[in-house]
Amino acid sequence: MPHEDLIYEWNTASGPEIPLGRTVLLNDETLRDGLQNPSVQDPSIEEKFRILHLMEDLGIDAVNIGLPGAGPRAYADVEALAREIMNSRMKIRPNCAARTHENDIRPIAEISQRVGIQIEAATFLGSSPIRRLVEDWTVEHLQRITEDAVKFAVKEGLPSMYVTEDTMRTDPATVKTLYTTAIQCGARAIVLCDTVGYATPHGAYSLVKFAMEEIVEPCGQKIRVDWHGHNDRGLAIANSLAALAAGADCVHGAANALGERVGNTPMELMLVNLRLMGLIDRDLSKLKEYSDTVARATHTTVPPNYPVVGRDAFRTATGVHAAAIIKAYRKGDAALANAVYSGVPAQLFGMEQVIEIGPMSGKSNVMYWLEKHHIAASDELTSHILDAAKHSSRVLTDDEIMRLCGVPSTARSAGS
Repeated sequence: MPHEDLIYEWNTASGPEIPLGRTVLLNDETLRDGLQNPSVQDPSIEEKFRILHLMEDLGIDAVNIGLPGAGPRAYADVEALAREIMNSRMKIRPNCAARTHENDIRPIAEISQRVGIQIEAATFLGSSPIRRLVEDWTVEHLQRITEDAVKFAVKEGLPSMYVTEDTMRTDPATVKTLYTTAIQCGARAIVLCDTVGYATPHGAYSLVKFAMEEIVEPCGQKIRVDWHGHNDRGLAIANSLAALAAGADCVHGAANALGERVGNTPMELMLVNLRLMGLIDRDLSKLKEYSDTVARATHTTVPPNYPVVGRDAFRTATGVHAAAIIKAYRKGDAALANAVYSGVPAQLFGMEQVIEIGPMSGKSNVMYWLEKHHIAASDELTSHILDAAKHSSRVLTDDEIMRLCGVPSTARSAGS
């Protein structure tokens, strides 16, 4: 029986919300918004190159390579990353953040011209009523700034991506006024932002639907619609999928959900979900390497229970779970073993199930572990290890099990 016939798909029982076959784009914010996370360290340029190449390997469509107007180091890194994309003939398309001000847009134009690569200018400004009150701004003021910035970017030969911060809490009239103005001035991409992670999936869907019906369709232009979400309520993935269902073309995300406060939509989990939903079909075997590389470069950690790329995502020491996985392996079917106690097929993302031995383990855990390590599983040895595990407060390490097996440390070192 095919594996897909063994799983009833309640997720799509009423029909998929996002039509199969449509193009879904991804824009990686790890090297810009991700580095605004207060706990991160700005990676070296060599580390940024490695992260950039992993984005390319994962088929990510676009990357924000920084805000060059922020200062000399930011400018230098943006130029170096743009040059790396150019020299390595990468498919990934670069963009840069900029306030809606000539002083931020001009450096993007300079780098684009010097490197000889097209860089999209993501010009942003605050728009919500709460921000307008704090800043003493009027909508007319924001409209004038929008017009000046977008026209300047277009005049400089830059593709214009227009962004309003906190779109999710902005009134419909202002949303329509600002985005319509930007499009009339030459913007060909608009970004709807849940800057403070306020949205619910219904809210994300409603905002994108409004933008499609009231702004994009009436303008008569081909406009890309992006969704940029944050995870303050833990809904970033759900909101991003809702935005796509409403018609958004592109979702922004960052590795390991890095970004302001609790971070952006996690890019690795967007890739996982889009792959499992059949909306993308690409090699994602380097997904964990991407996540781990970003964690090392930014001096952050991936929690062990983090979905898919966390250390525990495909580990179990529970006897009942392990027994079922082992039985599936005994049938010679790795895909079955990866499905029986996991909603994510490990093999699609370059990983596999790992059976450990701990206080909740059974005899099958021990026998399987011994078999994997080419050690004869006598009844006496199996009972000895299982007894030690039952008296432990945690999963046993490989070294501890080897000692229980009587394997000398020199032999362990030689075999490692």
